[in-house]
Amino acid sequence: MNKSISNVDTPAMLLDIDQMEKNIAAIAKFAKDANVAVRPHIKTHKSIEIGNRQIEAGAVGLTVATVGEAEMMAAGGISDILIAFPIGAETKLRRVRELMKKAKITVAVDSIEQVDILQKSFTETEPLHVWIKVNSGLHRVGVEPNEEVVELAKHIYGLSALRLTGIFTHAGHSYAATSREEIEQIARDEAEAVVTSAKRCEEVGIEIPHRSIGSTPTFKIAGAVDGVTEIRPGNAVFYDMVQVGLGVASKEQCALTVVASVASVKADRIVIDAGSKTLALDQGAHGNESIKGHGYVKEHPELVIERLSEEHGVIPVDGKVDVELNDRLTIIPNHACVVVNLFNTYLVHQDGKIIAEWPVDARGRVN
Repeated sequence: MNKSISNVDTPAMLLDIDQMEKNIAAIAKFAKDANVAVRPHIKTHKSIEIGNRQIEAGAVGLTVATVGEAEMMAAGGISDILIAFPIGAETKLRRVRELMKKAKITVAVDSIEQVDILQKSFTETEPLHVWIKVNSGLHRVGVEPNEEVVELAKHIYGLSALRLTGIFTHAGHSYAATSREEIEQIARDEAEAVVTSAKRCEEVGIEIPHRSIGSTPTFKIAGAVDGVTEIRPGNAVFYDMVQVGLGVASKEQCALTVVASVASVKADRIVIDAGSKTLALDQGAHGNESIKGHGYVKEHPELVIERLSEEHGVIPVDGKVDVELNDRLTIIPNHACVVVNLFNTYLVHQDGKIIAEWPVDARGRVN
């Protein structure tokens, strides 16, 4: 292939393979130093190739958000998958039973009602592994720490078709933090919610071997807390402008970019060929205030992509700017995860050359 990145058709999604590998290696090193396992979330990259590279770097398995993502990763040879979403519909459970022929599948649970449905759908000879999701402050799914976790664990413990092997949480509200101190407090709360809940379970005779935390902003803090056994960072494989704004990563660590072309130059604005169907409108899913515009323009940091329509990105200007028609602009996305889901392929580059094209295998696998 070896085509120059300056010649690709736009808009295109570029992946710096060297930087991605550095990011993967940094996660693996932290995990080794902290003596924890790594089970990265693939909702960021949705790629079999990248998932297998994470396994090769030492990950014990992968985390997914949907059964569809799990099916795609299992088809790609991944043998240990956590579905980090509480599922109970028979349409999905039928697919999970099929998946269990290919891989070890673990499903999130957060209610007695859901657990009872799972008990009826699986058997003692082919039991389903489940992990209790605990709410550590994000207030989405999950039972409350300690007493509610123990209550649910006791209920599962008496069932023949389920095997309770873990407790986990995701501190996604860390994305809305306004200071390093706040991130650190959220991380400590995240770890405590899991570790203390697990201890309470073990006090009543229920062993919890896996105590897992997630969230890219917090994993290096919560993952170092005694009693945590696993981390599940997703965005850290690429990083993005939300992570930069939080002080979690530098712009240089951002492996994923979008290249766009200047389609129109007017007296008061520049228009690029990357709109909401390329850059997404997400400026921080949980309210991060560090974001300015819809991505960081590497060649012209002074420019702000202020407005997106579907195919147009509008950059207001005040006076003459050194930008001409058909110029290329390289943009670090605000939120890499949603941008990836808008593209069919990664253009993988090294030293200014496109060296591979990888499919976004699980794109659109939302069910």
